[in-house]
Amino acid sequence: MPELSVAPNPAPEEFAYCPHCAAPLITRLVYDKPRRTCPECGYIYFTDPKVGVGVFVVNKGKLLLIQRRVEPQKGKWSVPAGFLDRGEDPKVTAVREALEETNLHVEIEDLIDVYFNPGATGPGASIFILYRARLLGGELHPGDDAADAGFFALDDLPEIAFASARDAIQRLTTIN
Repeated sequence: MPELSVAPNPAPEEFAYCPHCAAPLITRLVYDKPRRTCPECGYIYFTDPKVGVGVFVVNKGKLLLIQRRVEPQKGKWSVPAGFLDRGEDPKVTAVREALEETNLHVEIEDLIDVYFNPGATGPGASIFILYRARLLGGELHPGDDAADAGFFALDDLPEIAFASARDAIQRLTTIN
């Protein structure tokens, strides 16, 4: 059974002004939750989750990982990943992030899982979509927010940053 967590504040006070008309926002009950709303134009601020997308690439028995250059989990290793942009297909995001962070071209094969990260705030993703991908080509070198990149034997991995990556690795090693 999934772990239950306390829902984040649906009416964060730091959202003070309407992005449409610049009037000060107020908090009122909307759809059974307190939400920041604009008394002038009717705008309602919804706290949408941050969505991250990543790729799990195994080539010749080794897993592609990047060393994180930025927080969260700076210095630890994870799968190539990044944030989904509004209106972007998650598969396109996954392919783009692999190229940006590793200079490798990949092709999505299938979905591994969709993870919920309770308590993810600030720079982290509260929803993480992880795809399995196969290597098409390119020359490996780190880029974007990756300090390093490499392929690692499944029995000799560096410190892995996120529970979702650790879960996918654990699943893979129990299958093989």
